[in-house]
Amino acid sequence: MNLLIADSGSTKTDWRFIDSNRKIIAFRSEGYNPYLISGTQMEESLRREVLVPLGSNTPTMLFFYGAGCGTDANKYAVKKSLATIFPTTSIEINTDLLAAARSLCGPEKGIAAILGTGSNSCHFDGNSIVANNPSLGYILGDEGSGAALGKELIRMVLYDTLEIRLKEKFVNRFNLTKEIILEKVYREPLPNRYLASFSIFIYQNIEHSQCVDLVVENFRSFFKNHILRYTNAVDLPLHVTGSVGFYFSNLLRRVAEEQGIRLVRVTETPIAGLLNYHIGEH
Repeated sequence: MNLLIADSGSTKTDWRFIDSNRKIIAFRSEGYNPYLISGTQMEESLRREVLVPLGSNTPTMLFFYGAGCGTDANKYAVKKSLATIFPTTSIEINTDLLAAARSLCGPEKGIAAILGTGSNSCHFDGNSIVANNPSLGYILGDEGSGAALGKELIRMVLYDTLEIRLKEKFVNRFNLTKEIILEKVYREPLPNRYLASFSIFIYQNIEHSQCVDLVVENFRSFFKNHILRYTNAVDLPLHVTGSVGFYFSNLLRRVAEEQGIRLVRVTETPIAGLLNYHIGEH
């Protein structure tokens, strides 16, 4: 069997193709969140960013795990686009949260969380998701995510509450006006990606106390509104995947310890664990 696995967030998608001889092709494309991209846009991107690296290889089975794939309507939309590109392939659509749980927990129970462009979490029993505190997206929720960190940094810039040296660094690097920022956030597509892009600046200036406080407070909000609301959360291992959790893992571990939560595993992406899950090596 030729197997193709996709883990798709709002910003990027990690792909792994493995054939019957266990030859692996690894590549990355843009993200395919159906809330943020149309079917036509997705199909155009798949032809350009997926078919090209696959070359003559054709998958017999495709497991697609994606942000925004929590509703039947969105699953159908994504499957329709994928079936247009892979008409002879058997396709299964699941959420990015199930990808995180399968990758991080394997057959064990625990709490799996995503801290990337957006944020989400679930209680996993080793087989399926048994509880999920809802992720409300970058406007109402996404605590602890790149979008939330970027949004708070931009607020501090526009409210002029950043320490002077840090604000000078920001202004010199980005040369943004209030009008440009508001245009990007309120009028242009994919504002969550735009906001999340500023989390890199926070990471690069993490020696500043305001950056530390910004991240820590976001993580505290994530634990309060999500992790601590699961039954027996303090007795379950917590595993986290995603770029924000990975790069700010020292602060994440500090907040987890402060909240009495045992943080066990932090990975940048779930794709390696997912591949192992599907080939039976977890």
